[in-house]
Amino acid sequence: MDYYRQSSLKNYNSFKTEATAKIFCQPTSVAELRQCLSDYPDEKKLIIGGGCNLFFTKDFDGLVIHPQIKGLREISDDEEEDEDIFLEVNASEDWDEFVAYCVERGFVGIENLSLIPGTVGAAPIQNIGAYGAEVKDVIREVVAIDMETGESVSFSNVECEFGYRDSIFKRTNKYCIISVVFHLKRTFVYTPKYFDLNKELEDIDEPTIKDVRDAVIRIRQRKLPDEKVLPNAGSFFKNPYITQEKADKIKADFPELPAFLQKDGSIKTSAAFLIDRAGYKGVRVGDIGTYPYQPLIIVNYGSSNGNDIVRFKQEIQKAVKDTFDIELEPEVRIF
Repeated sequence: MDYYRQSSLKNYNSFKTEATAKIFCQPTSVAELRQCLSDYPDEKKLIIGGGCNLFFTKDFDGLVIHPQIKGLREISDDEEEDEDIFLEVNASEDWDEFVAYCVERGFVGIENLSLIPGTVGAAPIQNIGAYGAEVKDVIREVVAIDMETGESVSFSNVECEFGYRDSIFKRTNKYCIISVVFHLKRTFVYTPKYFDLNKELEDIDEPTIKDVRDAVIRIRQRKLPDEKVLPNAGSFFKNPYITQEKADKIKADFPELPAFLQKDGSIKTSAAFLIDRAGYKGVRVGDIGTYPYQPLIIVNYGSSNGNDIVRFKQEIQKAVKDTFDIELEPEVRIF
């Protein structure tokens, strides 16, 4: 395994911001991963996958690890019925290729998460979600390496401490995920969950799993820019949770406010709606702007400086705060 000094990170984040890593490596096995951790025990460490949910504002003074550990296997569990299917997928596998693999074989549970960029290992870190589904609902186990000890650690679903776009892996930055075990089903029945998806499928009496994947892909391609053409990191902000009292107060001026009652009594609303009504849909400042068709996405029209994105992000946050008294929290990781 080779180590590279002062290596550019521009091609390892989908915003294409420029930064260099003090040390950079790409282990192709768990043994090589342990080796690089052992070779540089005192360096600050950053694990990157597809780079689709992060960007850089400065050089990284430490070891950047870009694992290339691939592979997939179906596993059986004698305690489960034939309806269940378990797959262990290594972290560097492409997420959407894995979704396509499952849909082709009729393995049910992740079809709503089609066309999300990134790797399998990144999915539990962010607890990716879309169209009424979250990856936590199909994860049985996550296997990782403790970057301090080099030991293998297994996390059950509960031990992953999943939250909204959150997990123990995101909060601690202590583990390098090497594989994920998914618990999927063999029987598919479409359950209406999400308005846009329901509308896309309204002319199909009994949608198949492939119908759902195809519909999700069509929706995403219409609404979201291709990061290879227009650099971005997908949804930039989390959808906020507010009190019923605040929702009622906002609805007095904005009666069309999306409001989804949660089990704990809180209200989940739409960050895209708030950004739009705060006047930032399709706004461009220099080389940074919001996507004209989806204000939740910040796009890079040509800057290599991540601080330009940070300044624009802060403008949006201030506008939403001034308009609605709501603090928007970034979903994207900023280094």
